[in-house]
Amino acid sequence: MPKVKLILAYDGTAYHGFQKQSGSGLPTIQDALERCLAELSGNVIKVIGAGRTDAGVHARGQVVGFATGGWAIPTGRIAAALNGVLPDDIVAVEACEVPEGFHARYSALAKTYSYTIFNHRVRSPFWRLYSLHVRDPLEIAAMRQAARHLVGQHDFSSFQATGRPVRSAVRLLSRAEVEFAPPLVRLTFRADGFLYNMVRIMVGTLVEVGLGRLDPEAVPDIIAARDRKRAGPTAPAHGLCLEAVEYDLT
Repeated sequence: MPKVKLILAYDGTAYHGFQKQSGSGLPTIQDALERCLAELSGNVIKVIGAGRTDAGVHARGQVVGFATGGWAIPTGRIAAALNGVLPDDIVAVEACEVPEGFHARYSALAKTYSYTIFNHRVRSPFWRLYSLHVRDPLEIAAMRQAARHLVGQHDFSSFQATGRPVRSAVRLLSRAEVEFAPPLVRLTFRADGFLYNMVRIMVGTLVEVGLGRLDPEAVPDIIAARDRKRAGPTAPAHGLCLEAVEYDLT
């Protein structure tokens, strides 16, 4: 039974996250995708996503895995077939066949997320669903200085939402970049894994630095404290985008 790796891009505005919420009646990306797969195949096909993006979060490179159940559509045509039935705010980018042992979540080696800030005294009607509006000017150099302290292998407990205990909060963050193309500030993070709300809390902390409310050199102490109360606020979900998920399929 062929196993397929599918890359999805979506605007998460109308959805309550990626993962299906059984019995809730709330629309999710997984629900929409599985309905379309059932329409194409005539069978129930369950998908597994690489990341459980929250309500309002977007994706350019979400990955899902599923077994086709022996349907007649060639793997190379799956993306095109899906795009004929998916809603306009979800797009199948590409599909490929993968080994039987592939797992969209547990086989992932790294993920990259971006977060967009619209930094201007007047808010934008065009960016309102895809960025955090920050009215006051941000000190980009200070944000970059603070971001450098995040890079490395750390216990990121200070950047984890409370109420979501994990076996270990240690993660290897290999990239934390702050780019500025006025009026947009784009923050990019790559790691071997992320804690719940980790990116949004890192963004909220860097915004505090950019506004002069927090010294960049306070970040190492925040990390060492392993205390959520020491970090900045959680940035809103709608500025967040899952950019890519990496695997070794050799």
